[in-house]
Amino acid sequence: MGRAFEVRKMSMAKTANAKTKIYSKYGKEIYVAAKSGGPDPSANLTLRRLIDKAKKDQVPSHVIDKAIDKARGAGGEDYSPARYEGFGPGGCMVIVDCLTDNNARTIADVRLCFNKNGAKIGAPGAAAHMFDQLAVFRFAGTDDEPALEALMEADVDVTDVECENGNITVFAPVGEFDKAKTALATLPGISFEVEDISWVPQTSTAISGEDAEMMQKFIAALEDCDDVQQVYHNAEFPADLST
Repeated sequence: MGRAFEVRKMSMAKTANAKTKIYSKYGKEIYVAAKSGGPDPSANLTLRRLIDKAKKDQVPSHVIDKAIDKARGAGGEDYSPARYEGFGPGGCMVIVDCLTDNNARTIADVRLCFNKNGAKIGAPGAAAHMFDQLAVFRFAGTDDEPALEALMEADVDVTDVECENGNITVFAPVGEFDKAKTALATLPGISFEVEDISWVPQTSTAISGEDAEMMQKFIAALEDCDDVQQVYHNAEFPADLST
């Protein structure tokens, strides 16, 4: 309890170009999930989670349907996951998850973002050992007892529960995602602000001044890369700055 945690939420930009990038990233991830696990969301839990997440971020149904239809056909793009790790301004740790059909292009783009923003790319495992991959749920509330009771009754293996700033955050092993969501959904009036699988930092690194500003630019540059799907970090920004 009390562990600093921040889930990166993909904000819907106002420009058509920014929205296109968001739709493209979701479309690629949904395509890969449907291609590898099957196009039926009822049988493919990863696909179902991605569809729910895309709808929450206001991705149009036709974008989702097109990605799934493409996965049903023969051939198509051959994307593979790629993960890059390193250190951002101020010594904070960074994980960059990508889907790519050209590893040489992707590593060049990601490396450029590191080099131009006071960051240093590291070897595989350089940062991931300081993160835990967890299912994360956040919703409004000031009393975590009902949530704990619902999770216990459903025999969910909970890693941690935080209750602060008018929000309740539940952390659980990745394999417990659907079980935890089903249990929490029984709570009256619940509306998930976050329901995701995320790399959660074990500790945070406070940064300020030029380091904080450079870190924001670094994150923005990474998220602007076509092959980058998610950026995780353990930077703790000053209250007057937001990521």
